[in-house]
Amino acid sequence: MNSDGGETKARLRRRRVVLLALGGNFAIAIAKFVAAAMTGSSAMVSEGVHSLVDTSNELLLLYGLHRASRPADTAHPFGYGRELYFWSFIVALLIFALGAGVSLYEGVLHLRHPEPLRDIAVNYAVLGLSCVFEGISWHASWRELRRAHPTGSVLAAIRRSKDPGTFTVFLEDSVALAGLVVAAVGIGVAHAIDRPEADALASILIAVLLGLASIFLARETKALLIGEPAHPHLRDSLLRIAAADEAIAHANGVYTAQLGPDRVLAALSAEFRDELLADDIERCVRRLEREIRDAHPDVVALFVKPQPKAVWRQRLEGLEGAPSALPAPTTPNAGRN
Repeated sequence: MNSDGGETKARLRRRRVVLLALGGNFAIAIAKFVAAAMTGSSAMVSEGVHSLVDTSNELLLLYGLHRASRPADTAHPFGYGRELYFWSFIVALLIFALGAGVSLYEGVLHLRHPEPLRDIAVNYAVLGLSCVFEGISWHASWRELRRAHPTGSVLAAIRRSKDPGTFTVFLEDSVALAGLVVAAVGIGVAHAIDRPEADALASILIAVLLGLASIFLARETKALLIGEPAHPHLRDSLLRIAAADEAIAHANGVYTAQLGPDRVLAALSAEFRDELLADDIERCVRRLEREIRDAHPDVVALFVKPQPKAVWRQRLEGLEGAPSALPAPTTPNAGRN
């Protein structure tokens, strides 16, 4: 079962989001480092490192998108979609190791050896320009995230998303905007009361923000990397399609595995009617493949296992946490989830 058109369009949208963030972060990083050199601001150094790390992260995400788009082959019969999850996890580690680490170092260093700020107007000009670029990138990633998950909170959308390229950029930009506010407040307070320690404290707070974002991002991408099921609504839809087929006496359940942002493997357990011959079952399987492919192009592989309901129930009861994670048995005449 192949799906190419919709998957290609989604991949192109993802690439545009990452490219937009890449261009903006690179320009912002240069401006911040220039401003830091002119003013001696610790918070501005931290912000420059933050933008430079984000730039590197976008390059890694682009590489991950490229690797994940490779077609399936004999070595990887289900494709390379999970490569994007791997590189997104590396991005999370880089945010913590480089972004948070350098920001914390700069903050502690300037807290112990404070230096007076110079040319405050330059800092504010760069921060304002950075807000514009980050805001544009943030809006693009937010719009792509909401395209896939239009309802619920943004946090819930990130948790439901199977596309780390988009939610990584969104999270990076959100933390970047928060960091810009922190830097502006720190610089302003340091200038107003003539205490450069406030600027150093702002740098430490930026490190804390980056560290929290890194931990959250690592947690989300780790779940995708080690194997996460598809959305429950997809599972329920597959069960409804199977239960509606006249050859199936009972649609037992479905196992799914997310192979990439737009690639799902599904294994369907079904009890066929006793009077059917092997040819009838084969025709039913072909019907299911066709109907599921039309309804859900992201299901790139479907396995149908003829299995009595009692056997499925025994296996279900033997799995830890299975009753809450897997659907109840579905029949054509019973209520459906």
